[in-house]
Amino acid sequence: MEKQRRRGIYILPNLFTTAALFAGFYAIVQAMNGEFELAPIAIFVAMVLDSLDGRVARWTHTESDFGAQYDSLADMVSFGLAPALIVYEWALSPLGKLGWLAAFVYAAAAALRLARFNVQVGKIDSSFFRGLPSPSAAAVVVGLVWVAHSFGVPGKEMSIVALIFTVCAGAAMVSNIRYYSFKKFDMKGRVPFMAVLAVVLVFVLVSLDPPQVLFMIFLGYGLSGPLIAGVGQLRRVQQGKQARRGRL
Repeated sequence: MEKQRRRGIYILPNLFTTAALFAGFYAIVQAMNGEFELAPIAIFVAMVLDSLDGRVARWTHTESDFGAQYDSLADMVSFGLAPALIVYEWALSPLGKLGWLAAFVYAAAAALRLARFNVQVGKIDSSFFRGLPSPSAAAVVVGLVWVAHSFGVPGKEMSIVALIFTVCAGAAMVSNIRYYSFKKFDMKGRVPFMAVLAVVLVFVLVSLDPPQVLFMIFLGYGLSGPLIAGVGQLRRVQQGKQARRGRL
């Protein structure tokens, strides 16, 4: 009798996912200890690791359903629960019930965003995300914490601002606003020299002041979706007016 082949999992991409999960868990622990510089850094590290696990799986042809589900669960911890707890411990706790409800809204929105993404894989245009991706939303929320902490601003003085950022980030995740995904960016193809120069410039700017530069980059990305949608809607309204004038 032939022995049945034992099922296993691919170790390489799941190592990156586990590392991202560890970074998210580490961020939670540091937030509980009041380390509001280390906690945001851990979230950004988790973002880097999360961006690598899928690419490694595709490059090594080790994609699997297990890896996809594991990645989603790790994202829920690193970009759903961890940012909600960090911003709550830093600024929302003085608001009482309103504070922890805002943190819960963000966490629930992240769970809904990830669930919707999982069921839409392969069914919609991969060039765009529907709703703000959870890692970017996490970067906006913890980026605010990191920037304010670097300037020595206490969280209790930023409670209302943190509340607005947290709720808006959660709303952006479950919205139907489209965001460019950068998934079709060809890492192996040739690019113009100015593109390489721009990448170098970004690294230089980030090294000068990581909290402010990273926060502004992801805040700009978060605002890009509504701005592009608003410009598109304005153009459609203007085209409709011109069409009505043409008929008259």
